[in-house]
Amino acid sequence: MDIGHKIKQLRIQKGLTLEELASRSELTKGFLSQTERNLTSPSIATLNDIVEALGTSLSEFFKEDKEERIVFRKRDFFVDERDHCTVNWIVPNTQKNEMEPILLELPQGGESFAMDPHSGEEFGYIIEGSVVLISGEKSYTLHKGETFYLSGKNRHYLKNEKKTTAKVLWISTPPLF
Repeated sequence: MDIGHKIKQLRIQKGLTLEELASRSELTKGFLSQTERNLTSPSIATLNDIVEALGTSLSEFFKEDKEERIVFRKRDFFVDERDHCTVNWIVPNTQKNEMEPILLELPQGGESFAMDPHSGEEFGYIIEGSVVLISGEKSYTLHKGETFYLSGKNRHYLKNEKKTTAKVLWISTPPLF
């Protein structure tokens, strides 16, 4: 956060000059000018005096309105290489969302992590190769272009019994991965 810029924005919003803010906060005009230009940093106590003089509080001052992020680029992904699979977290910080998508890569003989029974639902789309979905006591073979959709009531996981890498877009709700 650019504290100096935010102080200046608030001061201008309130229609105050540097001199008026200096008078209200009992600080010098020079100090406030340097603070607004990020040439000096105020202590917490001094910053509290400034924001109170601007008619707000420290909690409101530091509160940021997060713009909803809609697009995620490959550079945003986090890759987690595990023993038997690679997990590509294709939407960062999804724990706060309703669903969590991952791109799962399973090499020959690879297996996903086992998902213990839960109250959510899961969807998967096989992008490349083929996988075996084990759900409870049943197993299902899925090929490129096929999907699965299941409740989390049974323990389940994916495995790759083929010689080529399999890629699966796997979405869980609520976030579980």
